[in-house]
Amino acid sequence: MNARLPAVAMTAVSMVLTLAVVVMWLGTAMPWPVALVVGLGIDGGWLATLAYERRLAAQGDHNRTVTVVGWSFGLLATGVLVAHALTTGGETAAWLAVAWLPAAAKLLWLVHGLWEATALTGGALAAIRGIRQDARDAAAVARARLRAQAATEETRLTAVTAAGARVARVQATTAQALSRAWSMLEETRSGEETGRALTSVTAPVTPGVTARWELPVWGPSDPVTPALDSAPALTDDALDTLVDQIRHSRTPPLSYREMATRFRTAGHSASEVRLRAAWKRVAERPGTEATP
Repeated sequence: MNARLPAVAMTAVSMVLTLAVVVMWLGTAMPWPVALVVGLGIDGGWLATLAYERRLAAQGDHNRTVTVVGWSFGLLATGVLVAHALTTGGETAAWLAVAWLPAAAKLLWLVHGLWEATALTGGALAAIRGIRQDARDAAAVARARLRAQAATEETRLTAVTAAGARVARVQATTAQALSRAWSMLEETRSGEETGRALTSVTAPVTPGVTARWELPVWGPSDPVTPALDSAPALTDDALDTLVDQIRHSRTPPLSYREMATRFRTAGHSASEVRLRAAWKRVAERPGTEATP
């Protein structure tokens, strides 16, 4: 009922205005009761056809004849108002300003009919509201999840970046310390007192062997094949033979470090103590000179 109030109100105003104009306009040319009957006839016909149209619309039906008759009464009322406005002396503009009300009332009933044709029940409207609310809830949850994931990823990246920076600082500090230590070792190795100190220590142990001190390798190195645990242990003679062959595989003879590397790369197995003892025995043979 509330949706029909604008159309009902405008129709009532249009009917009252039409009746008043007919009585005032025709009352000067005929008795006013006759003019009143004419005005009531126009309004009655308009109201009757409107009632028929509403009843057909409530049944889901439509009749072209009823619609045409209804619009005829509406246009007739509008024409009466326009004619009265044009024949009025100084109030033409004021009467023309309200002459459109009957046609506007018919248009409002047309719009109301279209609204009724698409109207939904309360249950359907509640279902639509529930669906839209569920969609809004799902969108809000998705946005919150994305924000939380973005915040988590930002925190993780910040932590990883900070940890990487700390690792880089530690590596830089370690590299500086190693560089200073390496420079100190190199300076010590190339000093004049180092050779005499090594000779005084190694001469009683290895007579006739010239001692050399080589710095450890700092940087990329060739991988050494690990010794097989299942390989049989070499005897001293076999170990001496292998050491002698590897040592003299190149001219000048290999140093102990190079010989040990090739020995283990070849897959042979021997402890460091035995391998160094074998190298000393081979180096002490007549006509050989050991190179550490």
